[in-house]
Amino acid sequence: MVGMTGSSAGPGSVAGSRFAVAGDRVFDARAGAWADGTVVLVEDGLIAGVARAAPDGWPVLVRPGTSLLPGLIDAHTHVLLRTSSNELELARQMVEENPGHKAASAVQAMAVSLRHGFTTIRDLGTEGADYYDIGLRDAAREGLVPGPRMIVAGPAIRSIGRYPLPGLPHSMTFPVGIDSAVGPVACRETVRTQIAYGIDVLKIYVSEGFSAPSDPDGYPDGPLVWTDEEVHALVDEAHRQGLKVAAHSLTLSGAKMAVAAGVDSIDHGLAISPDLAAEMAAKGTAFVPTLLVFREHAAAGSVIADPAIVAAHKRSFANCLEAGVRIVLGTDVGGFEWTRVHQAAEFTEMTRLGMPAADALRAGTVWAAELLGLGGTAGVLEPGAAADIVAVTGDPLRDIECLQQAELVIQGGKVAWDGRLTWDGSVPAS
Repeated sequence: MVGMTGSSAGPGSVAGSRFAVAGDRVFDARAGAWADGTVVLVEDGLIAGVARAAPDGWPVLVRPGTSLLPGLIDAHTHVLLRTSSNELELARQMVEENPGHKAASAVQAMAVSLRHGFTTIRDLGTEGADYYDIGLRDAAREGLVPGPRMIVAGPAIRSIGRYPLPGLPHSMTFPVGIDSAVGPVACRETVRTQIAYGIDVLKIYVSEGFSAPSDPDGYPDGPLVWTDEEVHALVDEAHRQGLKVAAHSLTLSGAKMAVAAGVDSIDHGLAISPDLAAEMAAKGTAFVPTLLVFREHAAAGSVIADPAIVAAHKRSFANCLEAGVRIVLGTDVGGFEWTRVHQAAEFTEMTRLGMPAADALRAGTVWAAELLGLGGTAGVLEPGAAADIVAVTGDPLRDIECLQQAELVIQGGKVAWDGRLTWDGSVPAS
């Protein structure tokens, strides 16, 4: 028998270069079903395979009653933000908050993400914190602070305006929530500048203000913030330099413009008509619905609570589901409090709108990894992928809410969070 029975391990600890994790079942994200084996093998920080038993001599971390999943992926977060449900509070964070305090809050958010089982996130906008996300990404990568693998966008880009503080004199200097550019040439220059700072993904706003539809079967719409030429320049320049593009979209006209320009994901997507959903499916444009943030903003009395807008968002989700659009999990956490709402509640919201539990799990693992450009290295438990493993109590295909009960989180072959670590040299009988 090999192991450290009865010992405990804190964050960052390992059981050696080779070990195994045993549960009641292992999720095959590509198949959307349980794998044949119940033991995940880890070697040198990578997945070595899934088996029915660990090889002789390998330490085994036994978690009876659990499901073993790839590390979860949240494709829309804001670690440098605590909430945006109140615009005055958002403005206070941007203008008044000390940068050191903001960074400390972000480090807390990153640790929360790991405890929730999310070992990878796509952080889409610093909301007035310049390029701090790049430093946080690198600090987590080096192990200076606990945190998920981060794909970061720096400041999002909008054509003009001082979001979310419009109308103030141009003579005033203060942090702004986004970057800006006007004209195709400036758009390309802005993309190149952001790439020089070290971003991993480009985020653009293709809509801002919007109004509820008057037609019961209609969709929210509002003025466009770009010309077609500008959006095409942004997307083309990003793609030309190997970056994917996420589009913040709340209106039908904005979503149509973004999809036509070739963005990689429509985020939020309050307004996606059946014909647009069919176009997205044909082009491979992903949909990141961020259901949780709308639920929380509606509870806070936001304009999002308008029944016509809520209904339109649900129709948009259904349209994408029916058309076969790749739906990817993203919460927009930071738009609501990291410490109050569990990110994995997004899985529950997706299934409530008709998404099968297996597909919801894939939306937060393999499909999210592919959108982030991490296909084969994250979101799967297969040889060569990063050893990111989450053990949750229960069977999420029967009870999706058990994803909010992570017992153990392993990131890159190291324990990132543990509720009750016990090592044992033998695999429990099934």
